[in-house]
Amino acid sequence: MKTQNFTTTISVDQTPQEAFAAINNVRGWWSGNIEGDTGKPGAVFTYRYKNVHYSKQRITEFIPGKKLVWHVLDSELSFAKDKSEWNDTDIVFEISEKEGNTEVCFTHTGLVPQYECYDSCSNAWGMLINGNLRKLITTGKSQPDAFA
Repeated sequence: MKTQNFTTTISVDQTPQEAFAAINNVRGWWSGNIEGDTGKPGAVFTYRYKNVHYSKQRITEFIPGKKLVWHVLDSELSFAKDKSEWNDTDIVFEISEKEGNTEVCFTHTGLVPQYECYDSCSNAWGMLINGNLRKLITTGKSQPDAFA
């Protein structure tokens, strides 16, 4: 049986370079507190949303205008029995040109339906990618808390 990682794709009029720059402006679209450098290969940053979610990511792939991968080193999801379900998963952004637009394919590799957090996390990613990130790419303006 094929593993069903969470994935969603958006299409925008902006260039792949503009989409890549917006993705790297993590504080502009991922609602929560972010500490550390989010814009260079090998950098490590943490994400925290209230007492609900904590994760630490390392940037493992950084190909401007094409691809970005964050490897989750550590996580704590307060709402799941296994609070470390995100550990050793990868958050992947693949950027391509398609029919005159830029496509951003987001995949959280390892976030699968068998995980307790899948429904909550996939809903949150859907709001963040299809809402906040799309708006940041298209307007250039940081987005408010998607969960408020």
